[in-house]
Amino acid sequence: MLSGKLAVVTGGANGIGAAIARLLAAKGASVAIFDREAPHEDFAARHFHVDVTCRESIDAAFAAAGAPDILMVNAGIGGEEDFLDHSVERWEQTLAVNLSGAFHTIQSAARLMKARRRGAIVITASTNSFDGEARLTAYNASKAGLLGLLHTAANELGPYRIRVNAVCPGLIRTRLTERHFSNPELLREYFRHIPLGRGGRPEEVAQACVFLASDDASYITGAALFVDGGQMASKFGTWNEATAEFNAGEWRLR
Repeated sequence: MLSGKLAVVTGGANGIGAAIARLLAAKGASVAIFDREAPHEDFAARHFHVDVTCRESIDAAFAAAGAPDILMVNAGIGGEEDFLDHSVERWEQTLAVNLSGAFHTIQSAARLMKARRRGAIVITASTNSFDGEARLTAYNASKAGLLGLLHTAANELGPYRIRVNAVCPGLIRTRLTERHFSNPELLREYFRHIPLGRGGRPEEVAQACVFLASDDASYITGAALFVDGGQMASKFGTWNEATAEFNAGEWRLR
């Protein structure tokens, strides 16, 4: 249980961030959501209007919320454009939110944690931290950069008993990905390469995040945990019609 601990979740108003915030609250933590939007659901959490691209906004929110015991670095954006047509504006905005925003948030929180010689930080990276999915140049680069941030922060903050880890979700059903989940033919082909045969739920990512932030993970730092149904373990695909069928959004053996 996380009773008595203050947990901050960036990008906690919806999707994976909201699932993380809900689970932290259910485990007894006092939850502060840092987001430009207010939470879309009613659960026990304080909301602070924060723009993670603005260091002053982040610092002011921590000053108001207090020194966190747990930080979930989840704020992020994405968008598709062909590599040769990728706009400078999309590149700069994506890096500002996903990578620079994570740096500013972690540094601001870690300075507060350092004084107390304790803390747990979990970064939402991605399977795209490792591969070059087409039309996602800025997103891929930002998520790959998070792993460099993860390793450096874990190395330098470890002596202060601050643990830093990451989760790397695959395709998770959220507001941003709903259009993919409404396309059965796209899912059929995409899920061929996922050993568990389906997409993920925000709650499944939240469980991994809360584990890494908890005392159950007290000897884990610098780790990147895949939450992807085995996607990154599959090179040539797991599923085919000879032995399985695709129905209701997932592959199952006959």
